[in-house]
Amino acid sequence: MPSRSASPSLFPDPPAAASAAAGWITAHCDGGARGNPGPAGFGALVEDAEGHVLAELSEFLGIQTNNVAEYSGLLAVLDFALAHGHCRLRVVSDSELMVKQIQGAYKVKSPGLRPLYEQARGKIAQLEAFAIAHALRHKNKDADRLANQAMDRGMGRGIYQS
Repeated sequence: MPSRSASPSLFPDPPAAASAAAGWITAHCDGGARGNPGPAGFGALVEDAEGHVLAELSEFLGIQTNNVAEYSGLLAVLDFALAHGHCRLRVVSDSELMVKQIQGAYKVKSPGLRPLYEQARGKIAQLEAFAIAHALRHKNKDADRLANQAMDRGMGRGIYQS
């Protein structure tokens, strides 16, 4: 898969000895719902330490809330990392709520999000290292595109477009 051009990182550079050899991968994830709740989907782009695309993940979720879609994107990248033996994961998301909840800065008050939060925390605990950062939507374009494609597929839009 193609390599993307490097942009300023949201994460500090690891020490030289711990860079690419340490096996960090980065996932940009996004979720959305058209209406809230409404037809929802997530998208994620996973890259290795050199910026080579490892996976593009995208799924229609049916009628869900935006926050459920955001957590579904996070869970998908955690599942990808664990299933493919990646033990160091950085996540970038434009969901300030989800990022702050995972970081422990915000409490999870919604009973609908609590199980997703707990699933995510359980998967994070299986990793050797984990970091998550909030980015504005324009820094998360590929994940946003994939989330919109998932919603389009689920709503029967654009299926025959290339």
